Amino acid sequence: MKLSRCAASLSALLVTAALALGGAGTAQATPHLSTPGYVALGDSYSSGVGAGSYDSASGSCKRSNRAYPKLWAAAHSPSSFAFTACSGARTGDVLSGQLTPLNASTGLVSISIGGNDAGFADTMSTCVFGSDSSCLDRIAKARAFISDALPAKLDSVYSAISAKAPSAHVVVLGYPRFYKLGGSCIGLSDTKRSAINAAADHIDSVIAKRAADHGFSYGDVTATFSGHELCSGSPWLNSVTLPVDESYHPTAAGQSGGYLPVFSSAV
Repeated sequence: MKLSRCAASLSALLVTAALALGGAGTAQATPHLSTPGYVALGDSYSSGVGAGSYDSASGSCKRSNRAYPKLWAAAHSPSSFAFTACSGARTGDVLSGQLTPLNASTGLVSISIGGNDAGFADTMSTCVFGSDSSCLDRIAKARAFISDALPAKLDSVYSAISAKAPSAHVVVLGYPRFYKLGGSCIGLSDTKRSAINAAADHIDSVIAKRAADHGFSYGDVTATFSGHELCSGSPWLNSVTLPVDESYHPTAAGQSGGYLPVFSSAV
Protein backbone atom coordinates (compact mmCIF):
# COMPACT_ATOMS: atom_id res chain seq x y z
CA MET A 1 0.00 0.00 0.00
CA LYS A 2 2.81 2.40 0.93
CA LEU A 3 4.57 1.65 -2.36
CA SER A 4 1.32 2.23 -4.27
CA ARG A 5 0.72 5.55 -2.52
CA CYS A 6 4.34 6.52 -3.20
CA ALA A 7 4.02 5.57 -6.86
CA ALA A 8 0.80 7.55 -7.13
CA SER A 9 2.42 10.58 -5.57
CA LEU A 10 5.38 10.30 -7.95
CA SER A 11 3.04 10.04 -10.91
CA ALA A 12 1.20 13.17 -9.78
CA LEU A 13 4.49 15.05 -9.49
CA LEU A 14 5.53 13.94 -12.95
CA VAL A 15 2.19 15.07 -14.42
CA THR A 16 2.50 18.44 -12.66
CA ALA A 17 6.06 18.89 -13.95
CA ALA A 18 5.00 17.96 -17.46
CA LEU A 19 2.17 20.47 -17.36
CA ALA A 20 4.55 23.14 -16.05
CA LEU A 21 7.02 22.45 -18.83
CA GLY A 22 4.24 22.45 -21.37
CA GLY A 23 3.08 25.80 -20.08
CA ALA A 24 6.59 27.22 -20.30
CA GLY A 25 6.93 25.85 -23.80
CA THR A 26 3.64 27.42 -24.79
CA ALA A 27 4.74 30.78 -23.42
CA GLN A 28 8.01 30.62 -25.33
CA ALA A 29 6.17 29.77 -28.52
CA THR A 30 3.98 32.86 -28.32
CA PRO A 31 4.51 34.72 -31.61
CA HIS A 32 6.14 38.14 -31.67
CA LEU A 33 3.87 41.13 -31.96
CA SER A 34 3.20 42.14 -35.55
CA THR A 35 5.05 45.05 -37.11
CA PRO A 36 3.39 48.22 -35.80
CA GLY A 37 1.27 50.56 -37.89
CA TYR A 38 3.21 52.52 -40.51
CA VAL A 39 2.32 55.91 -42.04
CA ALA A 40 4.27 57.23 -45.06
CA LEU A 41 4.21 61.01 -45.42
CA GLY A 42 5.97 63.48 -47.67
CA ASP A 43 6.54 64.72 -51.18
CA SER A 44 7.09 63.15 -54.59
CA TYR A 45 10.32 61.44 -53.51
CA SER A 46 8.22 59.42 -51.06
CA SER A 47 5.11 59.05 -53.22
CA GLY A 48 7.27 57.56 -55.97
CA VAL A 49 6.88 60.02 -58.82
CA GLY A 50 9.18 58.85 -61.58
CA ALA A 51 8.93 55.16 -60.72
CA GLY A 52 5.73 54.42 -62.65
CA SER A 53 3.00 51.93 -61.67
CA TYR A 54 0.86 54.59 -60.01
CA ASP A 55 -2.22 53.81 -57.96
CA SER A 56 -5.07 55.33 -59.98
CA ALA A 57 -6.93 56.12 -56.76
CA SER A 58 -4.12 58.49 -55.73
CA GLY A 59 -4.83 60.87 -58.61
CA SER A 60 -2.36 63.74 -58.99
CA CYS A 61 -0.48 62.59 -55.86
CA LYS A 62 0.95 59.81 -58.09
CA ARG A 63 1.61 57.23 -55.38
CA SER A 64 3.62 54.45 -56.95
CA ASN A 65 3.47 50.77 -56.12
CA ARG A 66 7.25 50.87 -56.63
CA ALA A 67 7.86 53.62 -54.05
CA TYR A 68 9.98 52.66 -51.04
CA PRO A 69 7.04 52.89 -48.55
CA LYS A 70 4.99 50.41 -50.58
CA LEU A 71 7.97 48.10 -51.04
CA TRP A 72 8.77 48.13 -47.32
CA ALA A 73 5.16 47.55 -46.31
CA ALA A 74 4.83 44.63 -48.74
CA ALA A 75 7.93 43.00 -47.26
CA HIS A 76 7.12 43.57 -43.57
CA SER A 77 3.29 43.46 -43.36
CA PRO A 78 2.74 46.20 -40.77
CA SER A 79 -0.44 45.97 -38.72
CA SER A 80 -1.72 48.97 -40.70
CA PHE A 81 -0.35 51.05 -43.56
CA ALA A 82 -1.40 54.53 -44.63
CA PHE A 83 0.28 56.13 -47.64
CA THR A 84 -0.45 59.87 -47.81
CA ALA A 85 2.73 61.19 -49.46
CA CYS A 86 1.84 63.35 -52.45
CA SER A 87 3.55 64.79 -55.50
CA GLY A 88 4.32 68.48 -55.12
CA ALA A 89 3.78 68.51 -51.36
CA ARG A 90 5.27 71.27 -49.25
CA THR A 91 5.49 71.41 -45.47
CA GLY A 92 2.11 73.17 -45.28
CA ASP A 93 0.49 70.41 -47.34
CA VAL A 94 1.74 67.78 -44.91
CA LEU A 95 0.28 69.73 -42.00
CA SER A 96 -3.08 70.33 -43.68
CA GLY A 97 -3.69 67.08 -45.48
CA GLN A 98 -1.41 64.16 -44.63
CA LEU A 99 -1.43 63.67 -40.84
CA THR A 100 -4.93 62.25 -40.35
CA PRO A 101 -3.81 58.57 -40.16
CA LEU A 102 -1.39 59.31 -37.30
CA ASN A 103 -2.50 58.31 -33.81
CA ALA A 104 -1.18 57.02 -30.49
CA SER A 105 -0.81 53.49 -31.88
CA THR A 106 1.26 54.51 -34.91
CA GLY A 107 4.64 52.83 -34.55
CA LEU A 108 6.53 53.96 -37.63
CA VAL A 109 6.53 57.10 -39.79
CA SER A 110 8.61 58.01 -42.85
CA ILE A 111 8.83 61.40 -44.51
CA SER A 112 10.76 63.38 -47.12
CA ILE A 113 9.83 67.05 -47.28
CA GLY A 114 11.39 70.46 -47.88
CA GLY A 115 12.52 70.36 -51.49
CA ASN A 116 9.37 71.95 -52.88
CA ASP A 117 9.39 74.64 -50.20
CA ALA A 118 12.88 75.57 -51.41
CA GLY A 119 11.74 75.87 -55.04
CA PHE A 120 13.11 72.59 -56.39
CA ALA A 121 11.23 72.61 -59.72
CA ASP A 122 11.95 76.24 -60.55
CA THR A 123 15.60 75.88 -59.63
CA MET A 124 16.07 72.85 -61.86
CA SER A 125 14.31 74.44 -64.84
CA THR A 126 16.38 77.61 -64.46
CA CYS A 127 19.60 75.61 -64.38
CA VAL A 128 18.70 73.31 -67.25
CA PHE A 129 17.46 76.03 -69.62
CA GLY A 130 19.38 79.12 -68.39
CA SER A 131 22.94 80.31 -68.27
CA ASP A 132 25.51 79.45 -65.64
CA SER A 133 24.98 82.81 -63.95
CA SER A 134 21.18 82.52 -63.85
CA CYS A 135 21.52 79.01 -62.43
CA LEU A 136 23.92 80.15 -59.73
CA ASP A 137 21.67 83.09 -58.84
CA ARG A 138 18.61 80.84 -58.49
CA ILE A 139 20.54 78.33 -56.38
CA ALA A 140 21.78 81.13 -54.12
CA LYS A 141 18.17 82.19 -53.56
CA ALA A 142 17.15 78.60 -52.76
CA ARG A 143 20.04 78.17 -50.36
CA ALA A 144 19.15 81.36 -48.52
CA PHE A 145 15.62 80.04 -48.05
CA ILE A 146 16.96 76.69 -46.85
CA SER A 147 19.11 78.39 -44.23
CA ASP A 148 16.70 81.09 -43.10
CA ALA A 149 13.12 79.84 -43.51
CA LEU A 150 13.10 76.08 -43.96
CA PRO A 151 14.19 75.07 -40.42
CA ALA A 152 11.07 76.57 -38.81
CA LYS A 153 8.83 74.95 -41.42
CA LEU A 154 10.43 71.56 -40.76
CA ASP A 155 10.06 72.09 -37.01
CA SER A 156 6.32 72.66 -37.45
CA VAL A 157 5.92 69.40 -39.35
CA TYR A 158 8.10 67.35 -37.04
CA SER A 159 6.40 68.72 -33.91
CA ALA A 160 2.98 67.91 -35.36
CA ILE A 161 4.05 64.33 -36.09
CA SER A 162 5.31 63.88 -32.52
CA ALA A 163 2.10 65.36 -31.09
CA LYS A 164 -0.17 63.03 -33.08
CA ALA A 165 2.02 59.91 -32.92
CA PRO A 166 4.06 60.23 -29.70
CA SER A 167 5.20 56.59 -29.70
CA ALA A 168 6.26 56.42 -33.34
CA HIS A 169 9.77 55.86 -34.61
CA VAL A 170 10.16 58.58 -37.25
CA VAL A 171 12.58 58.26 -40.17
CA VAL A 172 13.31 61.39 -42.19
CA LEU A 173 14.75 60.75 -45.65
CA GLY A 174 17.01 63.19 -47.49
CA TYR A 175 17.61 63.84 -51.18
CA PRO A 176 20.35 62.47 -53.44
CA ARG A 177 23.00 64.41 -55.28
CA PHE A 178 21.80 64.81 -58.84
CA TYR A 179 24.87 64.79 -61.06
CA LYS A 180 28.09 62.98 -61.66
CA LEU A 181 30.86 65.54 -62.04
CA GLY A 182 33.45 65.54 -64.79
CA GLY A 183 33.03 64.32 -68.33
CA SER A 184 30.28 65.44 -70.66
CA CYS A 185 26.70 66.06 -69.65
CA ILE A 186 24.47 67.45 -72.39
CA GLY A 187 23.23 70.94 -71.58
CA LEU A 188 24.83 71.24 -68.15
CA SER A 189 28.28 72.56 -67.36
CA ASP A 190 30.33 71.29 -64.46
CA THR A 191 29.67 74.66 -62.82
CA LYS A 192 25.93 74.03 -62.81
CA ARG A 193 26.26 70.42 -61.75
CA SER A 194 28.56 71.26 -58.85
CA ALA A 195 26.22 73.99 -57.63
CA ILE A 196 23.16 71.73 -57.82
CA ASN A 197 24.94 68.98 -55.90
CA ALA A 198 26.10 71.47 -53.27
CA ALA A 199 22.53 72.69 -52.85
CA ALA A 200 21.36 69.11 -52.34
CA ASP A 201 24.02 68.65 -49.66
CA HIS A 202 22.91 71.91 -48.05
CA ILE A 203 19.24 70.99 -47.75
CA ASP A 204 20.19 67.52 -46.50
CA SER A 205 22.36 68.99 -43.75
CA VAL A 206 19.51 71.25 -42.58
CA ILE A 207 16.98 68.42 -42.67
CA ALA A 208 19.33 66.08 -40.79
CA LYS A 209 19.91 68.67 -38.06
CA ARG A 210 16.24 69.39 -37.55
CA ALA A 211 15.43 65.66 -37.53
CA ALA A 212 18.11 64.99 -34.90
CA ASP A 213 16.87 67.82 -32.70
CA HIS A 214 13.41 66.23 -32.70
CA GLY A 215 14.83 62.81 -31.83
CA PHE A 216 14.10 61.38 -35.28
CA SER A 217 16.31 59.12 -37.38
CA TYR A 218 17.78 60.53 -40.59
CA GLY A 219 18.27 58.47 -43.73
CA ASP A 220 21.12 59.72 -45.94
CA VAL A 221 20.74 58.41 -49.50
CA THR A 222 23.90 60.04 -50.86
CA ALA A 223 25.95 56.84 -50.63
CA THR A 224 23.34 54.53 -52.18
CA PHE A 225 22.89 56.87 -55.16
CA SER A 226 26.66 57.27 -55.62
CA GLY A 227 27.55 56.01 -59.09
CA HIS A 228 23.90 56.29 -60.15
CA GLU A 229 23.62 60.05 -60.57
CA LEU A 230 22.56 61.71 -63.81
CA CYS A 231 25.33 61.65 -66.43
CA SER A 232 26.66 58.41 -64.96
CA GLY A 233 26.50 55.13 -66.83
CA SER A 234 23.61 53.82 -64.73
CA PRO A 235 21.40 56.69 -63.48
CA TRP A 236 18.69 56.05 -60.89
CA LEU A 237 17.17 59.47 -61.57
CA ASN A 238 15.12 60.60 -64.54
CA SER A 239 16.53 63.44 -66.59
CA VAL A 240 14.15 65.73 -68.50
CA THR A 241 11.30 63.42 -69.43
CA LEU A 242 7.62 63.27 -70.24
CA PRO A 243 5.48 63.64 -68.27
CA VAL A 244 7.60 66.56 -67.15
CA ASP A 245 6.79 66.17 -63.44
CA GLU A 246 8.77 62.92 -63.42
CA SER A 247 11.96 64.76 -64.39
CA TYR A 248 14.71 64.70 -61.74
CA HIS A 249 12.94 62.07 -59.66
CA PRO A 250 14.10 58.56 -58.75
CA THR A 251 13.31 55.73 -61.12
CA ALA A 252 11.97 52.41 -59.85
CA ALA A 253 15.61 51.34 -59.37
CA GLY A 254 16.25 54.51 -57.38
CA GLN A 255 13.36 53.70 -55.07
CA SER A 256 14.32 50.05 -54.56
CA GLY A 257 18.11 50.46 -54.62
CA GLY A 258 18.55 54.02 -53.37
CA TYR A 259 15.79 54.67 -50.84
CA LEU A 260 14.51 51.30 -49.63
CA PRO A 261 17.79 50.00 -48.10
CA VAL A 262 18.42 53.31 -46.32
CA PHE A 263 14.92 53.37 -44.86
CA SER A 264 15.09 49.70 -43.90
CA SER A 265 18.37 50.16 -42.05
CA ALA A 266 16.95 53.15 -40.13
CA VAL A 267 13.78 51.36 -38.98
